[in-house]
Amino acid sequence: MGGETPLAIRSGALFMASSRILGLDPGLARMGWGLVVLEGSRLNHIAHGVLTSDPKQGLGSRLLALHRELSRIIAEQAPQAIAIEQAFVHKDPSAALKLGQARAVALLAAAHAGLEIAEYAPNHIKKCVVGVGHAGKEQVQAMVKRLLPTARVESADAADALAAAIAHAHLSATRKRLEAVGA
Repeated sequence: MGGETPLAIRSGALFMASSRILGLDPGLARMGWGLVVLEGSRLNHIAHGVLTSDPKQGLGSRLLALHRELSRIIAEQAPQAIAIEQAFVHKDPSAALKLGQARAVALLAAAHAGLEIAEYAPNHIKKCVVGVGHAGKEQVQAMVKRLLPTARVESADAADALAAAIAHAHLSATRKRLEAVGA
């Protein structure tokens, strides 16, 4: 055979293995997160939210606060993978550096937990979810609500994080199908 399929037998019943994916939209002030589970071809919303750091605190304290909260979410929600939005080039070098530091916190927390890490360009995530690489935040949020109707997501940061998780679910499912046929 071309490879293992994600099927297994449990209590005499055949079932499709599931995958819990944590999407992250990194930021120093606001880090969106969203958890989905992929069961076969079905995608279900589990939880979402936004982590914040106090701008009155020093940089180290803010990064530590984000790391602690994200590590708590990873421990509580037990994802198998994270999908994180890659940084794009800012016109403001200081903002780009802060975004990079917040991304590093997210990558460190995921690596420490032993998770599979996938990074996607913002345009790639938008294309996977909306169908257009230059979609606006409102379009992303509307499509996330359509794909995950139980999510009731109101925050653009959480919607972007869920979009990253959705994109990873679609791409990883395609990758697994290709592996199964030996491509």
